[in-house]
Amino acid sequence: MTDIQPLKITLPPLQITLNDGQKVSLQWLPQPPIHEPQQPSQPPEIVHPPQLPDGWKKWVAANKLINQSDEALIECMVKNGIDVKLAIEEVTGITNQPYFQAGQEILQKLEKLESLLQIQNQLAALSSHSNTIPRIPFLSKDEFLDQYYSQNKPVILTGLMNNWAALHRWTPEYLKEKYGNVSIQVQGNRNADPNYEINLEQHRKTMLFQDYIDWVVHAGETNDYYMVANNHTLNREEMQGLFEDMEIFPEYLNPDIKAGRTFFWFGSAGTVTPLHHDPINIFLAQVSGRKLIKMIPPQQTPFLYNTIGVFSPIDPANPDYSRYPLYRNVRSIDVILHPGEVIFLPVGWWHYVKALEISISVSFINFIFPNDYDWKNPSFGHY
Repeated sequence: MTDIQPLKITLPPLQITLNDGQKVSLQWLPQPPIHEPQQPSQPPEIVHPPQLPDGWKKWVAANKLINQSDEALIECMVKNGIDVKLAIEEVTGITNQPYFQAGQEILQKLEKLESLLQIQNQLAALSSHSNTIPRIPFLSKDEFLDQYYSQNKPVILTGLMNNWAALHRWTPEYLKEKYGNVSIQVQGNRNADPNYEINLEQHRKTMLFQDYIDWVVHAGETNDYYMVANNHTLNREEMQGLFEDMEIFPEYLNPDIKAGRTFFWFGSAGTVTPLHHDPINIFLAQVSGRKLIKMIPPQQTPFLYNTIGVFSPIDPANPDYSRYPLYRNVRSIDVILHPGEVIFLPVGWWHYVKALEISISVSFINFIFPNDYDWKNPSFGHY
């Protein structure tokens, strides 16, 4: 195809005769060039210097507050793709920021409290009973209050459940016959979620009690399903007959306020309650099966990386010391709770519980003594 060329036209001179008869030749003026209308000029693009993401700023601040070296922080940032100049500026300049300086002042107050806990922990280790929990058949109301409840010390009472019919009645067969048609709630699919206790609402499942009992009997050792306290089994009208097989301890507990303050635990061997502390005092009565309980005093809280509520992310059965090195300082008190025994779990004491066989337990919080405390729990997650 031939390219189209612009058309060029040449006009002859224009002859004009004036009034006096004189002739004048005029030339055509060339056509002025046609210009496209100019677009308004765009302002030059502003190039902003690179900025460090807020997540990294928070990470730098947190690590500077725990005295990590500048070199280690810069090296880590650069390895993760942060420009070396940005890394150096943030790490070396953060101490001049007023918000960081305010954080340092608050940290000093927290470190003072932690130092008191450390001293109490060192002193407690000097006791010849520091690694034991006493087993006592019975304590009077005043003995229990003066020696354990008010002193925030655990104790195992071995003679309180002698009159409990539940000790010989609560077999899987008995529970299935009496309550098998009751619809109950359990926590399910726990093995798929390491944070199953924190995310407990996502694991609620409804099923017939008889189907759950069959599952427990045949499941073997597993932590996948568990009927825990948060399922409020003993609040169900259909399950009130279970109270007829128990005797609530009047020396320590108020039987008139048992609703909503008495809890039923039932699961297979291998069920676990992860490491946590409770915000109140608890009696845990073991009806059948044995449970391993690892107890950790409140003074050791700084070693447990508590960043969400009342929970620690550490698995005491298999601690990851590379991720949680401070846990090496923990001294737990390990006990086996047998059927017919009641353990007092004092407020603030950390504990991890694992069922060694098919297990049934009942817990109580309806003490006749004050049992309401003001907690300030963290909620900032993990770095």
